[in-house]
Amino acid sequence: MFSDTKKTGRLRWVALACLVVPMAASYFFDDAFSSVSQLFRNPSSLELGWDSADLGNFIGDYSLLCICGGLIIGGILLDIFGVRKMGSVFMGMMAGGAALAWWGVAGGLPKESAIAVGRIGRMLFGLGSEIAGVAVTRSIAKWFRDGNMSLAMGLQLAIARAGTAVALITAPMIVGVPKEWYSLSDTARPALVGLILMIAGAVAWILFVTLDARKDAADGIGFSRGEISEEDRFRFKDILSLLRNPRFIVLGLLCVSFYCCVSSFKKFGTSVVIPRFGIEDAVAGTMIAMIPFFTIIFTPLFGILVDRTGKAGLWMAVGSIAVLSGHLILGFAPQGTPASGYIAIALLGTGYSLVPSAMWPSVPKIVPSRMLGTAYSLIYWIQNIGLFFVPKIVGNIFASHNGVEAAVRVEWLFIGLGLAACALAGIFRFLQKNASGKD
Repeated sequence: MFSDTKKTGRLRWVALACLVVPMAASYFFDDAFSSVSQLFRNPSSLELGWDSADLGNFIGDYSLLCICGGLIIGGILLDIFGVRKMGSVFMGMMAGGAALAWWGVAGGLPKESAIAVGRIGRMLFGLGSEIAGVAVTRSIAKWFRDGNMSLAMGLQLAIARAGTAVALITAPMIVGVPKEWYSLSDTARPALVGLILMIAGAVAWILFVTLDARKDAADGIGFSRGEISEEDRFRFKDILSLLRNPRFIVLGLLCVSFYCCVSSFKKFGTSVVIPRFGIEDAVAGTMIAMIPFFTIIFTPLFGILVDRTGKAGLWMAVGSIAVLSGHLILGFAPQGTPASGYIAIALLGTGYSLVPSAMWPSVPKIVPSRMLGTAYSLIYWIQNIGLFFVPKIVGNIFASHNGVEAAVRVEWLFIGLGLAACALAGIFRFLQKNASGKD
């Protein structure tokens, strides 16, 4: 089946197609409430009864188990026991956590019990999603190590983020915005749709596991640890070597500052653009959806650009500057000018396409293949520290302040993170030039 080189080349795109489905479903579920976040500013209109602070805690708890060691342990398990076995475990955790989070929102429990169940489900969903993401990224690195890796990772990100775009656009329609009163079934529908999509993702993952096992068998790769070559075998001391790698550390810090600028913003984006630019609720969701739509179009193109130029550090710096510029406009553009909002979101979408296109393919270039699972997990761990705290901070700002004042205070936070991302991208470019003579 895999002896024909051309056939193998075609099959790797089939494998990629199987890998993007569970990730797109995960992205949809993760952003199921992002474009209706403004509803939580008026909890008296929700049968659910949650306010912005409750929503911020719910969103932030996605990362709690990740930063408490789950990501690092999961990455090590991926390296020791393999992507197929442990990836399947964490794919199951992702779907099970999503089901529990949906029940917390839809089950009609007392408010405090509903919050507790929802947050536990969100924690399990978050850890499962992050390790599943590591498994997918490592699988792409394996299947595309001979070429087109940046393009493949760019396509994966683009299609996965289509899940976010669909969630941002459809959630207000699914919930029925605007209304004076929102029942439990109203607020739970986006999560239910995400759960159904995740079932489809589980089927696609099973197909990938079958394909990957056949590839390894055809390539003569054994299934037990004893048949792994000494060169490829994971060692716990490899973690220390990663932590002594300055390029790896800077890349991890860039990841957390950059992703908080965009991912955490998306969760509350409508609560920023509505008071700042006088935009209606339904239109605001479509405006924020421009961010993932930009990535759908531009991430694969930027992946090709990075593959051809090799200037990963330069493109990460350019993307970080674009994101910082977007937040400066969101914070300081004249009040009530929708055009400024569209320009700002376009800049965020451009940066969100460019930086990951250069960042994730850079990891296999500075880390040995046997350590990729652990390396990606450590970066995701650093990233999730920010993704745990920032939504909680933002949620509390919106719960404590009103209107434009709240939006501007939130933007000051994102501007600070954007400045840090720009500085770190510049440092990575400098280190990369010194290490390899290339940008």
